[in-house]
Amino acid sequence: MVNPYKSSAGNKKDQVSRMFDNIAWRYDFLNHFLSFGIDRRWRKRAIHILSQASPETILDVACGTGDLSIEALKLKPRKIIGVDISEGMLAKGREKLVRKNLENIITLVQGDSEALQFDDQSFDAAMVAFGVRNFEDLNQGLAEMLRVLKPGGLLVVLEFSKPRSSFFKNIFNFYFFRILPFFGSLFSKDASAYRYLPASVNAFPDRINFLDIMRKTGFTDACFEELTMGIACLYYGKKELHTK
Repeated sequence: MVNPYKSSAGNKKDQVSRMFDNIAWRYDFLNHFLSFGIDRRWRKRAIHILSQASPETILDVACGTGDLSIEALKLKPRKIIGVDISEGMLAKGREKLVRKNLENIITLVQGDSEALQFDDQSFDAAMVAFGVRNFEDLNQGLAEMLRVLKPGGLLVVLEFSKPRSSFFKNIFNFYFFRILPFFGSLFSKDASAYRYLPASVNAFPDRINFLDIMRKTGFTDACFEELTMGIACLYYGKKELHTK
């Protein structure tokens, strides 16, 4: 298991919470800067996939500062609830919602993605952007999202991946393991956070491996598509319409 702070005490969950509290003040800027703005296009694609469910109620897991929730407003849902373990990230997200006058439709609450505080079958759809690789127990996190989805509900996961082209992989790895940590540390003042990012992506079971985990958890019709030469992938699957 890859943890943000190798020499620090505490489990992965505690360390991830502390890490995001530390970098919350620079998180949005660095997301867009270090991805050259491509992350915005990825979120738009995720919401396009989510539109297949025509959801009225959406759960945004590991929501961070709420960018994916805000993008999901295009679907005209009745309610979006974002949940995140980091109060620092949520505070920045709430400031954003106040500026945009969106507090009436998007609610951001602190919570554990692996022990969601919502009733069974509460949401039409669930989504996660760049969050599942931070779960301490990936299987449990997926099981919780399955639990709170209504039968037939759709899960969409956006996550970093490892490019497969040898030529592009070499270029990407140089940027991801050398350049990105340098600028991330420079702007966020937390060197460990941006060393953890490429390490956690490298350790993540992407593509078919992640689909296998989704299927074993209970999701059906699980699929994935590569984005931007495999830098990221979109995964999606449904809760069975008729549950046992």
